[in-house]
Amino acid sequence: MTEEFHRIRRLPPYVFAEVNAAKAKARAAAEDVVDLGMGNPDSPTPPHIVAKLIEAVQDPRTHRYSASKGIPGLRKALAGYYDRRFGVKLDPETEVVATLGSKEGLANLAQAIASPGDTILVPNPSYPIHQFGFLIAGASVRSLPYTPDDEMLRAIDRAVRHSVPKPTAVIVNYPSNPTALVASLDFYRELVALCRQHELFILSDLAYAELYFDGKPPPSVLEVPGAKEVTVEFTSLSKTYNMPGWRMGFAAGNPRLIAALTRVKSYLDYGAFTPIQVAATAALNGPQDCIEEMRTLYRERRDVLVKGLHQAGWDVPSPEASMFLWAPIPDRFRNLGSVEFSKLLLARAKVAVAPGIGFGEHGDDHVRIALVENTHRIRQALRGIRSFLQGDNAGPAIEEAAPLVRA
Repeated sequence: MTEEFHRIRRLPPYVFAEVNAAKAKARAAAEDVVDLGMGNPDSPTPPHIVAKLIEAVQDPRTHRYSASKGIPGLRKALAGYYDRRFGVKLDPETEVVATLGSKEGLANLAQAIASPGDTILVPNPSYPIHQFGFLIAGASVRSLPYTPDDEMLRAIDRAVRHSVPKPTAVIVNYPSNPTALVASLDFYRELVALCRQHELFILSDLAYAELYFDGKPPPSVLEVPGAKEVTVEFTSLSKTYNMPGWRMGFAAGNPRLIAALTRVKSYLDYGAFTPIQVAATAALNGPQDCIEEMRTLYRERRDVLVKGLHQAGWDVPSPEASMFLWAPIPDRFRNLGSVEFSKLLLARAKVAVAPGIGFGEHGDDHVRIALVENTHRIRQALRGIRSFLQGDNAGPAIEEAAPLVRA
């Protein structure tokens, strides 16, 4: 009775645990840690959305069980968003289902479509649920290059030709968590053509569609003619409207996949609390100025952080989208790996970041830095990082951490 359960054995140790434990220890010692680790928006939900929640919750009829697939008005609002933003027509009855955040939707779709022996193609690094949702469901995962380009397309084609059995689906996530890369509509056209040719499903995570800064708005793969034949796309209100704790997301696209997800969900939940769904409808249908304000806020934070890191001697690319910097570990610390470097940054600079290996083994030479503190706190973090990278304390820190790496 001491042996671990089969599905639990398939999950590796939680790699963020060491950094989280060190962070908790530092805070218990009353140290002021600037936490740029978790992608947890710090701004309040817009007032008109909160007001609609309060209004709805005062109606006792909303306290009963809700609709697992989402109330009709919410599904219509999501279809309206896709029409306005992407020019994509969706049937709210058959091509949209509300989820408890995009994470829950992806995990439940994995339960619906994957079986032991199936293979799913997943970029590496990528958001953990992209692979672990399918591992929990019993499927196997084959890693792909994470860049949205010809290299990924060639890797998909090789995987189809040389995997037995043939892969079931490929996951894409652009703008990407953690890499912040953005895909072009041309890339999506080639991806859809390839997946239609090989009868592969495309599972697209579009949670950061509205968090873009410098270029054109990121496209949806569903904009490609024929994409709906093979594609389901997940999106979320968490980042767009600063509603992470509300747990409100959607899946949209291929009716067969939507029906499968809807059926699994009908056995597992009664949907989000109705007032949350009503407020989410108000978010999608109401004034959208809050989204541009959110973009402006994150752009300002991005610019301050990137400029400060460059001045400290840390060359970090400036992201076009998302709420993250995907930062290559400085050369002289590269041998430590992302967990030990993250622990050093916490100990010496009092700044918490997410180790890249938590997103896949090919992320171990990076850390992810989230734009979830105000500019005052970001400047405080930069002072600590600059002191660490340019000061004499960097050398001893490496010596202390090296035995941990060798072990």
